[in-house]
Amino acid sequence: MARLLIVHHTPSPATADLLDAVVRGASDPDIPAVEIVRRAALVSTAADLLAADGVVLGTPANIGYMSGALKHWFDTVFYVVADDTRGLPFGLWVHGNLDVRGAVDSVGTITAALGWNQVAATVEVVGEPDREARERCYELGATVAATVAG
Repeated sequence: MARLLIVHHTPSPATADLLDAVVRGASDPDIPAVEIVRRAALVSTAADLLAADGVVLGTPANIGYMSGALKHWFDTVFYVVADDTRGLPFGLWVHGNLDVRGAVDSVGTITAALGWNQVAATVEVVGEPDREARERCYELGATVAATVAG
């Protein structure tokens, strides 16, 4: 069975709402069996990542950058997994109150250095998540899950 790792930092109701939509999408009954593993960025490990067939990342935009928690996760896994995760399918969602560009760019820089393969468009949400934002996160989770399911 394929395994999808969802690494997230969800300190607010808005980010938790988007995470729930991603998980619902990844668990869509039309997608063949995929094990969904949810890990907060501060507890996820390189072993979690090495056991995954794909990953969805979720973060708030904090002062023009990804959350410190997600950056810490990248710092702890980068050199451990760098040679073993090239081509890993991934997706990303980012929530910000004013802007998300810096957070999106910073995650993109790191995932490019790792050689990961973005299989769905980044979901960028500014302000309170609405129905469309939740639907886009649902589709993000479903797309990455379907990709790893084959």
